[in-house]
Amino acid sequence: MADKKQLITKITVVILGLILCLGTLRLYDISLFSLFSKAVLLSAKSNFYVYERENEVPSEYTGADYVFSEAVIPAETTVPEVTVAVPEVTESTEAAAEEKEAEDAASASLTDTDGDILAVMKSAEKSADKDKKDGDISDYKYKNDGVTDSYGKVRVKNTNKTELDIKAKLEESLDLSIDKSKPAVLVYHTHTTETYQILDRDFYAVGALTRTSKEELNMVRVGKALCEELERAGYKTIHVTDIHDNPYSGAYSRSRKTVEDYLKEYPSIQITLDLHRDAIHRSDGTKIAPTAEINGKKAAQIMIISGCQEEGNGITNLPDWEYNLAFALQLQQSLEENFEGITRPLYFCPRSYNMNLTHCSLLVEMGSDANTLEEAVYSGKCLGVALIDILKEYSE
Repeated sequence: MADKKQLITKITVVILGLILCLGTLRLYDISLFSLFSKAVLLSAKSNFYVYERENEVPSEYTGADYVFSEAVIPAETTVPEVTVAVPEVTESTEAAAEEKEAEDAASASLTDTDGDILAVMKSAEKSADKDKKDGDISDYKYKNDGVTDSYGKVRVKNTNKTELDIKAKLEESLDLSIDKSKPAVLVYHTHTTETYQILDRDFYAVGALTRTSKEELNMVRVGKALCEELERAGYKTIHVTDIHDNPYSGAYSRSRKTVEDYLKEYPSIQITLDLHRDAIHRSDGTKIAPTAEINGKKAAQIMIISGCQEEGNGITNLPDWEYNLAFALQLQQSLEENFEGITRPLYFCPRSYNMNLTHCSLLVEMGSDANTLEEAVYSGKCLGVALIDILKEYSE
């Protein structure tokens, strides 16, 4: 009997040793050490039964010749109370889980290609084998090209004499006060008919469209993607789909008149964004597609343009340019924080365009004529997400 008790003691020591090795592990924030310790101690406290017989257990046991005796735990042995901490589920934790789930769903929908874009691509693929190559297309990711100033993730190409203090501008309060019941953002297109490639390939075809009045293919489609993101977040937005570049000459004057009319009708508008697409060509005819991979999907890189009025640069109608610059830099920062690599360096230049209409008026280049419509639309959605983060700070 004593030998068997010693054997049980040894087994118990081995088990406790294993438990100590596993003691640092946690499963759902519950200590394995606590659980196993409690189990062993409770088992020790309960009845143990051992065989009491001098002879060995026969190979064929019927149970008739064996007497079971109770092994009693010594009186001085105590069993500590074991408390298992179970995380409390509260409304706040449930809300956080729901918010995380919504963010994951939003991220997934952001990268999904819209049905109308897929249809256009499918249609183009049917005749793609008949396309004749006119020139090459080369993807290129802009990083520090031409950068003169930088701070954190914000990079700027400054062609003005004015020196920049990016940090100070990023910390500056914007001239915004958003009432979500009224339209605060107006999106328009001076060069409305600018368009993109349909298929993602390394060449552009003879006769490929660079301009079209079809809204499903031109800048209107990119603006639609931006506006839908803003509306989904509860921000009322006006999207001007008028064609201003037919004829091309005088487009800025016509778009300016359009925006001024809307500002009179909706004085709540504080942000105006003129969405364009760039055209970047090498001397050999190669077209450059500024491209970044964002969340596993190709996006057209975005270039924000902010103007400047200074002595000798010929600009006389942009006295409040510093307001726009602060907005431009903070939008650039939001884009990079949300979608690192999606922007080209911000272009701070001696231009005015129509950036004197409000204190948050910018011209934004959404990729180039070598990017695909799918890439540009995706970037439009990303621009919406970045802008929403700014609007949240100034919403009533």
